[in-house]
Amino acid sequence: MRHLYYILPLVLFICFGCQFKLPSDNENGNSLLLEVDRYDRLEYRYLTTGDFSALQQMNTEYPIETRTLIEDVVKIGEITDPDINSKFLKFYQDTTLQSMIAAVESEYANTGDLDHQLSTAFNRLKQLLPDIEVPKVYTQISALDQSIVVGNGTIGISLDKYLGPDYPLYARYYSPSQRKQMSREYILPDCLTFYLMSIYPLQRFETRPQLERDLHIGKIQWIVNQVMTRRIYHSRYEEAVETFMKQNPKTTYEDLLRMTDFSRFKVQEN
Repeated sequence: MRHLYYILPLVLFICFGCQFKLPSDNENGNSLLLEVDRYDRLEYRYLTTGDFSALQQMNTEYPIETRTLIEDVVKIGEITDPDINSKFLKFYQDTTLQSMIAAVESEYANTGDLDHQLSTAFNRLKQLLPDIEVPKVYTQISALDQSIVVGNGTIGISLDKYLGPDYPLYARYYSPSQRKQMSREYILPDCLTFYLMSIYPLQRFETRPQLERDLHIGKIQWIVNQVMTRRIYHSRYEEAVETFMKQNPKTTYEDLLRMTDFSRFKVQEN
């Protein structure tokens, strides 16, 4: 016990000498609001090597993601079909798709930047829309189908749609203007845009006048610009929202998204 009395002052002296600083969240690596779930890596294992254990993980740990991919994205059948596993594997055996899968795993060997960007963005979004839920985010390989898949509180990022504007395969299917947005830097704004559209849909969207549809999307794009702290989107509809919010500073973001009186927005003619 006498030794303890000698040790304790020494420990306190050392701690005060080091300012007794507890490790911060950043130092512990716990500051991230969310981290991207790399579902695509299980896809890679199964689709390139036929590793059955990877398929088992896909079905047991990611049942919703796997069902969504098979039934709604690549649309090759029902998850309950007896031969769906072999059909799924065969679908991706095309040499072009195999090359694309390899390109995804090379380009996105590390996605730590996406973790930080998404965490920062959703922290900001929750400040603007406090009731919004933070989604689960995962990555997948969708064979050039949907860029972002949203549903059931999740965001699925199809990494094969973000290999950069110069990726050779894109030139076959996409225009130069489309290819400009098929790069890593557009993942975050696309996630925010599609997630907000899923939470704040415009009722009877398909039957509404085109102007109202454009303005609803303009509202979402304006909010994404605020979250990004730079103007990713720039259109006359987004400008109309910008003007409205400057003239009505007491309007909350929630009110803006739910507003259906589109006559209050003044769109400049081309």
